[in-house]
Amino acid sequence: MSQKQPCKLFLLDAMALIYRAHFAFSKNPRINSKGLNTGVMLGFTNTLLEIVDKEKPTHIGVAFDTHAPTFRHIRYEPYKANRQEQPEDIGIAIPWVKEIVKAFNIPILELDGYEADDVIGTLAKQAEKENFTVYMMTPDKDYGQLVDDHIFLYKPAFMGNGVDIMGPKEICAKWDIENVDQVRDILGLMGDAVDNIPGIPGIGQKTAVKLLKTYGTVEELVKNTADLKGKQKENVENFAAQGILSKELATIKCDVPITYVKEDLKYEGIDEEKVRAIFAELEFRTLASRVFKGTDKKAAIQKNDQLGLFGEAPAPTATISQELEFDEETVNVAEQKAPDTIHSNIQNYHKVKGKAEILELVEYLEIQKELCFDTETTSLNPMEAELVGISFAYVTGEAYYIPCPESTEETLEILALLKPVFENESILKIGQNIKYDILILKNYDIQVKGILYDTMLAHYLIDADGKHSMDWLAKQYLNYEPVSITDLIGKKGKNQGTMRDVDEDEVTAYASEDADITLRLKAEFDPLLKENNLEKLFDEVENPLINVLADMEFEGIRINTDSLAEMSILLEKESKEIENKVYELAGVRFNLASPKQLGEVLFDKLQLDPKAKKTKTGQYATGEEVLSKLAHEHEIIQNILDFRQMVKLKSTYVDALPLLINSKTGRIHTTYNQFVAATGRLSSINPNLQNIPIRTNRGREIRKAFVPRDENHVLLAADYSQIELRIMAAFSGDESMIEAFKNGRDIHATTAAKIFQVPLEEVTSDMRRKAKTANFGIIYGISPFGLSQRLSIPRSEAKEIIDSYFKEFPAVKEYMDGAIEKAKTHEYVETILGRRRYLRDINSRNATMRGFAERNAINAPIQGSAADLIKVAMIDVHKWMKKENLKSKMILQVHDELVFDAHIDEVEILKANIPGLMSNAIKMAVPVEVEVGIGTDWLQAH
Repeated sequence: MSQKQPCKLFLLDAMALIYRAHFAFSKNPRINSKGLNTGVMLGFTNTLLEIVDKEKPTHIGVAFDTHAPTFRHIRYEPYKANRQEQPEDIGIAIPWVKEIVKAFNIPILELDGYEADDVIGTLAKQAEKENFTVYMMTPDKDYGQLVDDHIFLYKPAFMGNGVDIMGPKEICAKWDIENVDQVRDILGLMGDAVDNIPGIPGIGQKTAVKLLKTYGTVEELVKNTADLKGKQKENVENFAAQGILSKELATIKCDVPITYVKEDLKYEGIDEEKVRAIFAELEFRTLASRVFKGTDKKAAIQKNDQLGLFGEAPAPTATISQELEFDEETVNVAEQKAPDTIHSNIQNYHKVKGKAEILELVEYLEIQKELCFDTETTSLNPMEAELVGISFAYVTGEAYYIPCPESTEETLEILALLKPVFENESILKIGQNIKYDILILKNYDIQVKGILYDTMLAHYLIDADGKHSMDWLAKQYLNYEPVSITDLIGKKGKNQGTMRDVDEDEVTAYASEDADITLRLKAEFDPLLKENNLEKLFDEVENPLINVLADMEFEGIRINTDSLAEMSILLEKESKEIENKVYELAGVRFNLASPKQLGEVLFDKLQLDPKAKKTKTGQYATGEEVLSKLAHEHEIIQNILDFRQMVKLKSTYVDALPLLINSKTGRIHTTYNQFVAATGRLSSINPNLQNIPIRTNRGREIRKAFVPRDENHVLLAADYSQIELRIMAAFSGDESMIEAFKNGRDIHATTAAKIFQVPLEEVTSDMRRKAKTANFGIIYGISPFGLSQRLSIPRSEAKEIIDSYFKEFPAVKEYMDGAIEKAKTHEYVETILGRRRYLRDINSRNATMRGFAERNAINAPIQGSAADLIKVAMIDVHKWMKKENLKSKMILQVHDELVFDAHIDEVEILKANIPGLMSNAIKMAVPVEVEVGIGTDWLQAH
């Protein structure tokens, strides 16, 4: 399964939080020596610290209102007219708050003509589409209309109440409505005194809820006034337009002309100099001590540079049991010693140059049982990087750095001296993300042999949901703050330098520190691995897999650029044809790429949605979600969606893949990440193989461009069949499922026969489709609502399917309940090989967070065991191919599939052995099947 990106976005409504801080200090103002009331600034800063500390967002932004009138003021002049004048201390505090936000290196989000909630709504919806989990931090009830499966309302702790995190279920329960969109209708009917939204006279919240249960929306109520009686009928008829206008005013716009840029919102820590200056000016002495003197809070505001892009974003921590403490003099934070640095510790770091010195070091290295090494290079891409130097450490506090000159010939002479050390199989090699270093050395014809120990992987097993970068691990486990790479080469961007540009003595200190700290981290992780029974998984699976992945990445895969060029032309042609069809159906030519013009055609000219409303800019929402709901209204919609798909395929894949071809090898070399996905699954980047679309014909055809290396090779694909369902059957011990798999029956048809109570031969394609969705959905803890959405059936029918499923497969239900109960006891679950996934929210009082953890309790052992299985299989297959000295190479791993560059003379031996090696990697009570395909391209082989 493809993995979500490890992204967790917090969007803060600045004004709502500023007013909250104002009221928190209204009875106990914080006045500094200059006479400035600093309560708002202090409260807001505590809020930021609380978020970065407890919730650890990967991305964050703070949205502000501007002084410009919004489209709501233009639409309805009295909007917010009766609000009291802004308190003086808030007016003074806002500029300070903005400076604090800037000092935290958090972007300020604001746009004239729109309110903060419109900006947040737009960015939340955009980010959700990129697999972010989004938390909108505000006490404002209006945001309830925006929540979705991956968008939550995060109401901060206040006045004795804990944090409240609300998803669709909680919002619907709070308002007693069927769907979150009805929040707009309630506000439209009852109005909002705070914003001077009038609503319809005589309708309060209870009446609004009652009417919506019958009519669903304000618009439908207005259409059916004949059903009403007395004064209520009179009011609805007389103030119908006002009710619809009120709903419009209460609607948070999600199509604000602001573009979400992931990198702009990435949280990388504070600007220490600016924060110190602001704290000094505001006289936040205790807060400064808390932030800069190594308290528990410090780790939360340091640079967040976790490697990897596709792990799962952790859910928020369990409810914060106490309210934010705004009085800085009484903030209860555990004190600890300030972190050590290279300047506060005595180290023996040495630069080693010249043949004699290097050979002397080699003598010492060769007699070690284990040593740590690290490479310094010119690029993060190991297939393009040049070696700048290598550092070694085998005693803590001491390290050695060997610079490598720019001349490849001279560097090869140095490496020839070190080759006996790297290829000595009796020395355990330690590194942080050691696969990178192995690939660097492979480029210089050095093979790193012997047992490997990756500290990043060690911590990944200890805490899969945590951060694994060396800087963070050093602070967390050693109370040590390493030299930042940006101090040497500058921040990311076009002006960033390379290690080749840095003074040799500075690189010596930096590189030696890396090796030394990594060695010290191993000593910290060894007992933790043992304590959690993770040594076998670490020693026999994760570390041996490193060399397998390094070989695969080094080999890469050939791309048929001619095929992609042809596909690009074809997509261009087809998209043009579809575009012309759209114009024909629309009866007018327009710029199809313009949301404004498209909206005018769909909603003004064709009148496809009478409820669609214009914004001040004249634009309608025309996103995929909006259009998909209208697909049944007119054939133009599907054509528009097809056009967009064609354009995306062309730009994101067809035209982009050739740009990833390595100039030296002529092949694409993806990078596999072992330490990103919390489930244990591998992910990949550059390109992200898991995200190559396979659900549409055109999407699948992209695989045609992945081809064998030459005419003497073909591609062979070996794919596990329904592996997660088989693991579920094995874990649950359900006799019906196990019997079906043992007899080779269609599991989805078998399931359909049982839940629809018909003979197997009478199962229809529709029944099988529903059963298949239920089979895979059950693994992920799908709800009746979720199943109804996926199958486009009533929720009642979806509930019947799930109830029937559990009735017919009682052992599955028993397994799921047992998994949750076990997780509640231990707060973690385990895979078949003991891989742990900690579920710290499993006993949370917050229903949303608890539900998320419960679904993981069911699914994580299954997904994780599938990951264990294919990893062991890869190791076994790799070992067998090496032993047989085959010319064929394993080159790709995607989901449950392995792809091989198979020499035509070895196809039969591969077909005869690979399925067995994969099937028997881990013994289970259910037979594991592997399907093998051969082809002249990946699509044909798959």
